[in-house]
Amino acid sequence: MRKIYLVGFMGCGKSAIGRRLSFFLKMPYYDMDHEIVRQQGMTIPEIFEKYGEAHFRKIETEFLKNFRDEACIIATGGGVAVNEENRRIMRQTGLVFFLDAKFEDIYKRIRNDKNRPIVQSTTEQELENLYHQRRKSYRLAGHIQVLTAGRTLRQIVEYIGFQVKRLKGE
Repeated sequence: MRKIYLVGFMGCGKSAIGRRLSFFLKMPYYDMDHEIVRQQGMTIPEIFEKYGEAHFRKIETEFLKNFRDEACIIATGGGVAVNEENRRIMRQTGLVFFLDAKFEDIYKRIRNDKNRPIVQSTTEQELENLYHQRRKSYRLAGHIQVLTAGRTLRQIVEYIGFQVKRLKGE
């Protein structure tokens, strides 16, 4: 197993958990959205505005196909797992954890986030509908579902770390 992918809806904790998991497992950590911004030289809202969502989704797939061939942890963007090809790439090149958070918890974290254009341009109900639409894709992508409700970041990181070590035979 080369890579560890974290998938789930925006605000479910992929970045926070990924950073902590990096220290716990002593593996490099990458945030897919940050890497795409660095590679493209523009923010994600700028990419969406200039080229559209379909182009951004192609960039995500290219990222999964071509990003470093090393054991690492990758926090994916919230829409990555919707694409069947992306799910196949992640499942073939690593271990995929679906961070399954309740919508109510997610909404509390993201409702005032100015860096999430989709949050600013949709209602709470529209976001909840999108959350429910995407959950099926996250379940299809994930090898292991991680329920986050009522758990601390530390508990989640230790659980994922335990699963990784168990599967490596450590």
